[in-house]
Amino acid sequence: MNALLGVAFGVLIAVRAWAIDEGIDYTELARPQPTESGEKIEVLEVFMYSCPHCFYLEPTLEEWLATKPENVEFKRMPVIFNARVEPHAKAYYAAEQIGKGEQFHLPLFRALHEDKQAIWDEDALVTFAEAQGIDGKAFRAAYNSFSVNMQVQQARESAKGFGIDSVPTVIVNGKYRTSPAQVGSRKKMVQVIDYLIGIEVGQPKAEEAERAVSSKKSQTD
Repeated sequence: MNALLGVAFGVLIAVRAWAIDEGIDYTELARPQPTESGEKIEVLEVFMYSCPHCFYLEPTLEEWLATKPENVEFKRMPVIFNARVEPHAKAYYAAEQIGKGEQFHLPLFRALHEDKQAIWDEDALVTFAEAQGIDGKAFRAAYNSFSVNMQVQQARESAKGFGIDSVPTVIVNGKYRTSPAQVGSRKKMVQVIDYLIGIEVGQPKAEEAERAVSSKKSQTD
């Protein structure tokens, strides 16, 4: 019993060391939203290409992706806060549709934030895609396709369902919302993501772990 109590205290100490609290470090959505990851746990990054904080988050996410659990599927979703950024959202889905997402995604971030290029409309985006070695005709066709327009509309609806009012934001399994701004740093946000993944695979929340420790302690008194 003492050994079990020691393990329980260890779990609680680890949880409290992270100091991860609902309502402070993450928000549980009142209405969970559907995911597209099947049986896997979905981690969805909501971003905007013109957002510098989204750009600065990329290296942190890349590090996390290198070690993420196999039962987790990572996805991205551009947010459309205004008409000016809609071309960027369409470009993201166009590149994904023709299988050039990775070839396009980070380079566009760098072009906008490091090189200060003005890439805001369809023609500029096609020219940029071609500069990355992407077929311009295929990219433009995808950009103007029905399916990409539908994805953009779906992104708008999903953003409402997730309650997105700033970026970058991460949604875990359609149930939890967190962000660097909410938790205070990019590094801690990754800890929160891992914590929420743990909840989804059946590990107890912090308060549940604390109750378990209290219960085991009372049994030994």
